[in-house]
This record gives sequence, C-alpha cells and structure tokens, in this order.
Amino acid sequence: MIPRPANYRRRPSPAGTNLNSRGCKPTGEALPWPTDPAGVEPDARGMAAAGRFDFDRGAGLCSGVLASAFDFSLPPELIAQAPAAARDHSRLLVLLRPRSEIAHRQFANLSGYLRAGDVLVLNDSKVIPARLRGSNTRTGGEFELLLLEEVGANDWWTMVRPGKRARTDTKIILRNRDGDLTGVHATIIDKNSEGHRRLHFAGTPNLLADLARLGEAPLPPYLKRARAADLQTDRERYQTVYAREAGSIAAPTAGLHFTPKMLERIRGLGVKVCFVTLHVGLGTFAPVKTKTLADHVMHAERFVIGADTARIVNQAKRAGDRVIAVGTTTLRTLETAAMNGDGRIVAGAGRTRMFIHPPFEFRIVDGLLTNFHLPRSTLLMLVSAFAAPKETQGRAVVLSAYAEAVRQRYRFFSYGDAMLMV
Repeated sequence: MIPRPANYRRRPSPAGTNLNSRGCKPTGEALPWPTDPAGVEPDARGMAAAGRFDFDRGAGLCSGVLASAFDFSLPPELIAQAPAAARDHSRLLVLLRPRSEIAHRQFANLSGYLRAGDVLVLNDSKVIPARLRGSNTRTGGEFELLLLEEVGANDWWTMVRPGKRARTDTKIILRNRDGDLTGVHATIIDKNSEGHRRLHFAGTPNLLADLARLGEAPLPPYLKRARAADLQTDRERYQTVYAREAGSIAAPTAGLHFTPKMLERIRGLGVKVCFVTLHVGLGTFAPVKTKTLADHVMHAERFVIGADTARIVNQAKRAGDRVIAVGTTTLRTLETAAMNGDGRIVAGAGRTRMFIHPPFEFRIVDGLLTNFHLPRSTLLMLVSAFAAPKETQGRAVVLSAYAEAVRQRYRFFSYGDAMLMV
C-alpha cells in the first residue's frame, strides 16, 4: 500500500458548499495538499458551466489549491536524454488504483494487463519539424522560431526568440537544416497578449510541405543536443510508429513505446485498437506559473474523433468493457467529447481547454498509460486526478508512486519510462 503523507487530514468544507465532483467536494472531503489561506471555495466562473461543458471551456476549479502542491524533487540524472535502445525496452510502473499498489514491470509486459473486450485508444497526431532558424534580413541577427498553430497556408502563430528583437514588420530569412540560407522568408505581422508572433511566410507554396528540409524536431528544453547532427535519431524516435495526421509541436510521448508488432499482439488478445487526433500544443506542456490552479489558463488544442472510434468506445461503455487511454492527450480528448455528449463520445472536430485536476469525475476512461511528468505540470495534475477519481487524495498517491520511481531509478519525461494506471 502507498502510505498517506504525514500531513494528510480531513477538513470540513466551508459552510454552504455542496458541490459536485467537478468542483470542490462536500463536507468532510480529504484535503491532502496546501491551500490558499482563503480556503477552498468554488470558482463561480468554472462551476457555471458544470454539466454543460463545451469544447472550449474548462471544468470547475477549486480556487484555493496551490500549484506548489504538485512539486517534487527529481535528480537531474533521471531525466532521460535519449530513448531506450528499442521502443518497447522501457520500464513500466503499474499503479493498481483500487489498492494503491505498485508493480515493477517492463513495457513489453503491458499486454498482461489487458484483456479481451478492452479498447485501447491512441493519439495518431504527427509531430512536425516545428523549430526553425533564420536571420534578420536587415541586421543579420539570428532568430529561432517555434511554430505553434497554422492559421492558414503560410500563416502561423509562432514563438520567436529573442522576443525583444521580434518587432512587427521584421523580415526573417530561413535557414535549412544544414544552416544554409534559403529563399523562404517570413514577416512578422502581429503580436498577441502572450507574446506570440503571427508570421506570414513567402518563397514557398506551403510552408508545411517544406518543413522536412527546413525544420528540426521541436524537442523540449530538458533534452540537450549540442549539434544539429545530434537530432538525427530524434527525427525517428520522437514520433510514434502510428503517427498519421501532421500538426503536433510535441510528441504524445506515452505512445513512443509501442512497436507495430506489439500492437498486433495486443489486437490478437481481442483488444480493440482505435485512434483519436489531438495536435499537441502549448496547452499540454505549458507549466502552471500561477499561484493557484484556478488562475491557470489552458491553451486550446485541436482534436478530431472519427465515427469508428466513437462507435467502438460507446459500445465498450455500454457493454461494461474498459477504455484505456494511451496518453494524457487521448484522455483529454475523450473526456472533452463525453462532456458534450451526456457521457457518450461524440464524433467530430473541436478544440479543448480542459484542465483536469483533483477532484474530477471521469466518464469514459478506465485506464491510463502515460509517462512520468514534470513537477507543477497540468499533466501531473491530471494523473493525480485519475489516481483517485472524484476524490482529492490522488495527489498523495501519485507523488508517493513518483518517489518510488525515483528510488528505483526510473527514467523521467519524454524519453523516459511508462506508468500504467488501472
């Protein structure tokens, strides 16, 4: 059993609060994390839409929960700098939620935790080579660009560094992956409140089609690469084997462990394998910088759920079979769609800003395969919610599991090991 922390306590909710599982819990709920001195009160803005969630709103939040409650210590040498020798050679920490028990396995043992009738849902979004480099056509100063979202052909919102020199009307000529200047250039035409720049590209019919020769893999900053040549392995391994729909600026990393043979073996068990598409953007990996969770604003991310996936998932729920999400992006896609369909998955396209943290009621997903996440990240908050649905003690369960992973020298983050929660 995972022990509760020493400061675990039960504390009555403020008088008069009788909220559902997407807000604060009723009187007597356990609050095993620090809260703002004002206490845990319902966020009226979030709660106003409870039960009427659409693709562009978040669930109700408890305004007093501090983001610092999701910090943990991680030795820097446990941040995986390269993938495992083979995709399925990573380790697997299994968290059995009903008893808060842990098992240590290899990822190749995953099929032992699946059974006939299960539905395994994966995110088939493809990472684009979204990191570009170029020079100011007037001064020669160097810029680094990260494509964020396509507005239209050759029209993109981007992050530009250094931002102080990225003024409106600045023209940037792009370099190819070898560092040579090309005929493709960009002009900064707008800036938003978050400091992102809107760029219009010229010299190419469609920038997206040219990224293979211009761009680099958009690796997170904790993956250190001294030279562009060091990125060669990342072009293959920072991509799932089933990626099809181009659009992500970060990999849905839980899927990096699968091989085609492993997926075939899983299908052979009678497990249905299907896909959704969520293009991973800032909404997935942007850190929570606010003091409390309620003040954090999620970036919208685009998703698509096909009719076949909706049908398979809905049939499984009616039959009492399990739906297992591969990755937090898949889980957010499914739960967003369920909020719009009264507990059923609705096929179609949309955008989600769903911010999942304890306590949260999961309508669709029964199991989650994920990697180990950064401190104070929305992903860590999501897995904390999943560890104990509709309750708040999931944070303590997950942080205890992470402490065990550190003791056992698991590898963390994008290229790290995996965690299965069932």
